[in-house]
Amino acid sequence: MALPSPEEIKTLLETGVPGLRVTVLANGSPSAQHSLLIDREHGCAAAEFLRDHAELRLDFCSNVTGVDWPDTETTEKVKVKKVVTGADGVEQEQEVEETRKTKVPGYLEAVYHLFSMTQKHGPVVVRMRTANRTDDTHLPSLTPVWRSAEFQEREAFDLFGIVFDGHPDLRRILMWDGFVDYPMRKDYVPPADDILITGVKA
Repeated sequence: MALPSPEEIKTLLETGVPGLRVTVLANGSPSAQHSLLIDREHGCAAAEFLRDHAELRLDFCSNVTGVDWPDTETTEKVKVKKVVTGADGVEQEQEVEETRKTKVPGYLEAVYHLFSMTQKHGPVVVRMRTANRTDDTHLPSLTPVWRSAEFQEREAFDLFGIVFDGHPDLRRILMWDGFVDYPMRKDYVPPADDILITGVKA
């Protein structure tokens, strides 16, 4: 059975999971591997739907990765009215152009590659995003839906700091327990050698 398009899967999800918000993210590379961004509040319900839907049967999660999207800054030029003093010393209202900068908070992302072993199709790429990358880095764990996600969610927790609520064994998998920070974040600064070796600052 042919795999439905991302747009068709979006429609199925929104029909099957009330309240779910889904966005199709286009991939402009030659692979054209578009993905589905789902809201974290309905993450588990969406995952169960994808696994159990008769046409989809996405019963295998082959890969879970983390992505760090740091804060960005947008710049826009706007026209505003200001009172300016002319060369003759007379004040008058003029329309001037100003540049305004706006900070856009970053976030962390978990990306799941899903296949159907029974229907022999895939992948379907599903994404979830945290609210930010500081004090709200929680996402629902999809390990209860796809057991193969267990170690890979632990890796994303360890290296990116994504906290997977409902994970059966969420603890570091590559770094030691006393390690601070997340090595795969784009603003990560490696500690001094003495900390790396002993885990304690000299």
